Amino acid sequence: MSRLTYVVKRFLLAVPVVWLGTTMTWFIVFMGPIDPATRLLSQGQTRNPAAYRAAQEQLGLDTPPLEHYVEYMTNLLTFDLGQTFLLYQGSSVNALILDFLPRTLWLGFWSVLIAVLIGVPLGFYAGMRSNTAADYLASFGGIVWRAMPNFWLAIMLLALLGSLQGLVGVSWQNFLVPIDAISGSPDMSRIGTVDGFLAATKKVLPAALVLGSASMGNEMRIGRTAVLEVRNEDFVDMAKAKGVSDRALVWKHVLRNALVPLVPIITSEAFLLIGGSVLVETVFGINGIGWLFFRAAIQGDLPLVGTLMYVFILIIVGINLVQDLLYTIIDPRVGLEGA
Repeated sequence: MSRLTYVVKRFLLAVPVVWLGTTMTWFIVFMGPIDPATRLLSQGQTRNPAAYRAAQEQLGLDTPPLEHYVEYMTNLLTFDLGQTFLLYQGSSVNALILDFLPRTLWLGFWSVLIAVLIGVPLGFYAGMRSNTAADYLASFGGIVWRAMPNFWLAIMLLALLGSLQGLVGVSWQNFLVPIDAISGSPDMSRIGTVDGFLAATKKVLPAALVLGSASMGNEMRIGRTAVLEVRNEDFVDMAKAKGVSDRALVWKHVLRNALVPLVPIITSEAFLLIGGSVLVETVFGINGIGWLFFRAAIQGDLPLVGTLMYVFILIIVGINLVQDLLYTIIDPRVGLEGA
């Protein structure tokens, strides 16, 4: 099986995963106990059967379940996502996603990058210097970072940045971001300019540090274990016997093979970042798709909840496909079964 055939096969296998996840989302959201029609009505109209039926017709909830399911799946497939029920009533869901999603992707990008650039090198460093003071210090730091919940770390970081107000004379919001930032969200419209890039980056760095903290500790711990296992492999001893230099031995043999078990760890942590972004965006006031999902769930805006779940499913499946592609790059043996 060639590498291209392997990737195409994994892509085709992802299609039923998306369908199954979307079907479960429809059943949980629209067949659940939430009734958005009662939320649309005022308190005096909830006991009026005629007003209730009119609200159901307005929201499209009076159709039979099977017909509603087929229409729902068709709209998702064609990305005809309609309009919101309650939150931003009458607004296009497509427009909301295009407005809120880039902020979450920007936050997630920096969260993953911080975790990888700090956690993986520290794990490799500790693994190459096992049972030393540096190894013990790095391992202890990884355990501490891994143990701190995101919401607690976010509150503590906010308290720390808030305390800087009395020291530097400005609020932490104005200290980290431009004055014209609104509602704690990065301005993604100027991301193509140098000033806009720096402003958007500095805006999400505190939240990205919180969101990537648990991943950072986990990747450091797994990286250290992977290096220790690879160092004891027979091919490493054979390379030493052939006179391979220490530099080539570390970079070509040890570290590259140690990356193989880290790929699913990094991608699985990216899955957690999607769920964690709901809490972190809410605490830091970043109006991303996680914050939008939280508001839609609280308000009972079922179409928006179902659509955002569909977006989350696509992101997770896409990350999984990237994981399979990275496997084929790091380890050429992947995808050659039966060849």
